[in-house]
This record gives sequence, structure tokens and C-alpha cells, in this order.
Amino acid sequence: MAMRLDGAADSRRNAKRLRQQMTPPEIGLWLALRRNERGLHFRRQHPAGRYVLDFYCARARLAIEVDGEAHARGDRPERDAVRDTWLSDQGVRVLRYPAEAVLTDLEGVVRQIMAIATARRESIAS
Repeated sequence: MAMRLDGAADSRRNAKRLRQQMTPPEIGLWLALRRNERGLHFRRQHPAGRYVLDFYCARARLAIEVDGEAHARGDRPERDAVRDTWLSDQGVRVLRYPAEAVLTDLEGVVRQIMAIATARRESIAS
């Protein structure tokens, strides 16, 4: 059984707001992930601690982040690294995809996510 990854009250409120403001790459990826044939359940804008994950598969302990160009500017790389370390400490693997890659190769991105999620789900279950 997957360990729960819950969010703080602020994260839950922020997640609800972000579900209403998804970007085009996030919407495309969400539509592809939510109707998958492998029985994997993904949540969108999932609160985790003080963070909000773009997508999360609890049974695989897998977070998927769609990074727009803002993730390369200012202190975002350092903040993302701190966040990824915290998630790793919780047993969650983080996959990051540039928004451009999601827009131009959605099928390839989804194929990779499904392969990794399936492998992690099986290794966690055993």
C-alpha cells in the first residue's frame, strides 16, 4: 500500500487554484495521463507538504513536473532542487519535462512516464 503524501492547508488551497489555471502543456499531459490503459491513477495539482506537484501517481510514488521557461530563471533552479530533494526524502521520484517537450512530443513523454510508473509500481508492490 502506498504511503500517503499530504499537503499543508496552504498547499491544498493553492492546488485547487492551480487546477483552474493549468497551462496548455499541463492540460495536454493531463488528458493523456488520466485515460491510460495501465490502470495507473494520476492526480493533477496534488498538494505534498508545502509544495504542489503538477501530477502525482501515489501507487508508483512518482511526481511529474512540466517546467516552463520560468524554471530556468532566477532562484527557481535552486528552489526546484530543494523541492526535489525533499520529495526524494519522502520516497518520491520526480520526472521533469520542459513544457516544449510536452507540446512537441506528448506521445514520447507519456510513453516514458508510463514505463517508469509501471516499473516503480511493480517494485513498490513486491
